Amino acid sequence: MIQWLVGAIGLSLVATHALAADRIEIGIGYLGHTGIKSKLSLVEQPSGDDGIAGARLAIEDNNTTGKFLNQRFFLEEIRLKDGEDVAKAATALAGRNGFIIVDLPADGLLKAADALGDRTTMLLNAGVTDDRLREQDCRASVIHVAPTRSMLADALAQYLVWKQWKRWLLVVGSHEADKLYADALRRAATRFGAKIVGERVFEDTGGARRTDSGVTLIQRQMPVFTQQAPAYDVLVAADEGEVFASYLPYRTWDPRPVAGSAGLVPTSWDAAQDQWGAIQIQNRFIKLNSRRMTARDMQAWTAARMIGEATSRINSGDPKSVSDFLKGPDFSVAAFKGQRLTLRPWNLQLRQPILLVDGRMVVSVSPQEGFLHQVSELDTLGVDRSETKCKLH
Repeated sequence: MIQWLVGAIGLSLVATHALAADRIEIGIGYLGHTGIKSKLSLVEQPSGDDGIAGARLAIEDNNTTGKFLNQRFFLEEIRLKDGEDVAKAATALAGRNGFIIVDLPADGLLKAADALGDRTTMLLNAGVTDDRLREQDCRASVIHVAPTRSMLADALAQYLVWKQWKRWLLVVGSHEADKLYADALRRAATRFGAKIVGERVFEDTGGARRTDSGVTLIQRQMPVFTQQAPAYDVLVAADEGEVFASYLPYRTWDPRPVAGSAGLVPTSWDAAQDQWGAIQIQNRFIKLNSRRMTARDMQAWTAARMIGEATSRINSGDPKSVSDFLKGPDFSVAAFKGQRLTLRPWNLQLRQPILLVDGRMVVSVSPQEGFLHQVSELDTLGVDRSETKCKLH
């Protein structure tokens, strides 16, 4: 009996050793920036770990499934300061990881992608909404998890048109990103049958945003700024620079709703999302981070979960095999949005519903009922295959 027990323990140790030796290790890099863009509202100031916190949660989720498949995921983080070498950081991460989640401005993402050249490392864009990265500046090594400006604008336009709020007063900030968002809104208006009846530009003249007399000045300024506009149903603001849009609701000259960068806002995720099992991930995120989950957190979580889903489906951590599966017809990922998300093969953009939120509740989810498409209703949001300028090599 003792001999049998000793033998059984020996066999168990050998099996355990073999199992450990065969474990698949999957490294995921995270390349972000230390700078945090401030918001006008004090209650909306982003955390220093905005984005990366979602990736950390996804690593836990991946490892929960991975332990049954003898897979282990780990995350290596690099946060760059202004002026630091993006290409050098990306190359260093690629030397140790087959996948890199990137949350950098558009030019930084392109530098990272071009620095890696023909490497098999796959980059997943979790932050940048620029359409050009999926169009004329697309790269075969970059998958886009963050939605585009055109997807966000189309999602908003569908709802406004469904509400019969078809006459828009468009107010645009003076920063370049504001102008790009305004372009997406103009395109959406044309696409879905809305009409921009007037446009105004809000110049960013600098100065303190919060002063003792701020509320008084804003209360005087905003009604005058929106006075004498053509008859309109809704004011749509393009203010990615966070200069003026949050001051518009309840302060316009005419009593009209505000949408776009304030009021009714299109986003990939919101702390108010509670449908399709979302409360489960919201609660786990709060427990882990002592704050609520943002769109950037969810985009990074989805990026890491896409890798986890692919490796579990093909039972391999080989970067090229995983990348091929992600780009193939059999890939999909669940992300608490009511349907499984897939990749557009023509520009590697993740198809996804867009939430329309007001800061407290999810008002609606686009695509809206009645906006049809021959392949997927999600392709009514953003650039469709017939419109794309992307040529993947």
